[in-house]
Formats: sequence, C-alpha cells, structure tokens
Amino acid sequence: MLKRSRRLRVSEGIRDLVRETTLSLNDLIYPLFVVEGTGIKKEISSLERNYHYSIDRLPEIIEEITKLGIKSVILFGIPDKKDACGSEAFNDNGIVQKAIRKIKELNENLVVITDVCMCEYTDHGHCGILHGHYVDNDETLKFLSKIAVSHAKAGADMIAPSDMMDGRVRAIRDALDENGFKEVSIMAYSAKYASAFYGPFREAANSAPSFGNRKQYQMDPANGNEGLREIAQDLEEGADIVMVKPALSYLDVVKAAKERFNAPMAVYNVSGEYAMVKAAGKMGLIDEKAITMEMLLSMKRAGADLIITYFALDVARWLKEEE
Repeated sequence: MLKRSRRLRVSEGIRDLVRETTLSLNDLIYPLFVVEGTGIKKEISSLERNYHYSIDRLPEIIEEITKLGIKSVILFGIPDKKDACGSEAFNDNGIVQKAIRKIKELNENLVVITDVCMCEYTDHGHCGILHGHYVDNDETLKFLSKIAVSHAKAGADMIAPSDMMDGRVRAIRDALDENGFKEVSIMAYSAKYASAFYGPFREAANSAPSFGNRKQYQMDPANGNEGLREIAQDLEEGADIVMVKPALSYLDVVKAAKERFNAPMAVYNVSGEYAMVKAAGKMGLIDEKAITMEMLLSMKRAGADLIITYFALDVARWLKEEE
C-alpha cells in the first residue's frame, strides 16, 4: 500500500503535528448571571457549578476567570422587579449596567458582552412588547435599542441581541452610532431556534414565558435554509459576529453559514447540552472531560470561532493541565 493513513496516527506527537482543529482559551465565552442583593453566590440548581452572583460577590469569580485566562464573559441579569415593557432592562442603574461597571473596575481588559433581550425583565416572560398574545416586532425594536445604548453607556464592549425580532440588528446599530458608540460591536443571535434544549437556562434566568411559547419569533428546528437567510440579513444590517443557537443539533447550519459567508461565527453550547453531560457524568455513563472536549471541538470543526459555554472554567483548567 502506498497510502497508509495510520502512519499519521501512530504516536501522540505525530497526531499533534497534523491536528486540523484546536480549542484554545481565546475561543471561550463564559456566561455570568447577576442578581440584585448582597452577599449572594447561589448555585443554580439546573446548571450545576454555575451561580447567581450579586454585585459584591463578582470580584471572586472575575479573579478566577482572569487567573484561568478566559478573556470574555456574557452577562445575563435577573432584576428584582418586572413590568410589561421590561423597564429595568434599560435602567442605567439596572443589574446588568451595575455589573458591567463593576467588572470593568476589576479587569478593564475583560471583554464584556451583554445579552440584549426582554424576557428576563418582562412580567409576561416574552421577548418583546405584547399586544394581546402577539409580540409586536417594530415596537419592540425601540426598547431593544434603548437597552443596547444603556449597556454601551455602562461600558459594554459588545451587544448580543437574542430576541429574534426582524430588523433588530439595524435598529441597534443605528441607535449605538447615533449615541456615539460606533466602536461597540454586535454579536447577533442570528439563527436562534425554538429549542427544547433551553429548559435549564429558563430556571437560571427566571425567564420562562407565562403563557404559550416563543415559536412565533424563534426559528423552527426543521429549517436550515431559513437560518442562512437570517444570518445573511443580520450581516447586511451590520452584525459583526453571527451566532447559531443551540450548537450541537445545528452544526449543519454552522458549517453551511461558515462556508457561505466566512464571517466571524459564534455558537451557544446551551444549558440543556450542558445539563445532559453533567447528568450522564454523575451516573458514570460517560467520561465528562472527554465528551466535553469532543463536543466543543466538533463546534470548532464545523466553523465556530467562538463558543459560549458553561464548561468554560472547566475547559480552561483542562487546557492549562495539558500545557
């Protein structure tokens, strides 16, 4: 035989030499959940080893993140009061705004990304302004823009709209530019599916809808080409980074988008994916570390440049052990 593929698998050193896909600390974005109050570091029951932090407890997790070499976080806020228009989301002294300022005080070089949506802040749990049981797309854009500007004023480096309203990237880009925040980038949740994998997050963020579901604005899991159209639209409207969410069940969309657009691509390794691995690991059915690394490598192989993942702290430790 002239061609023996196994020659390039014969030792660890040779395998390292020809490895096509790698995972590094630069790829990881760690989700942080911040809450009102003091002295709070409470484990999220649905997301083992992830916590709700009050502002005064942020220094310990930011110190850990910094020591591990993670360079980016994405913030989710849980307010202490909600209303129909999610007014705490654009309160300049709201929970996320206070968290941004505190994190920048602790580590000005940490990239702070903020999730921009209304579901955590509305008393009905939907991602926009309701008229009856229908989320009004265009009216919601005004509120999303106010939230984005408020986050930018507090010091956010990047805005990540996750609402799936049509035209929100253009609306947010215009609002940021008009308010002097041309340098603040947008990472759009472009192909966000109405997925069953979000369950643990909705407990973590206290954001479950009070009625119905989000299928009128999040995407049908059956549709791949529609996801590409959504990504194309967000890029046209000014998105700097586009995202596919969830990750594992939608790697075909990730790969197709990377090949078609060759734009910076993020994925969200969502709460259900995390919880399944944790549960199977506790039962002794899988090797948690090996499964996690294989999953995240598959996301990179498909075309993801960035991965939002609750495994970020663990992965950072594992990567340091291999140095």
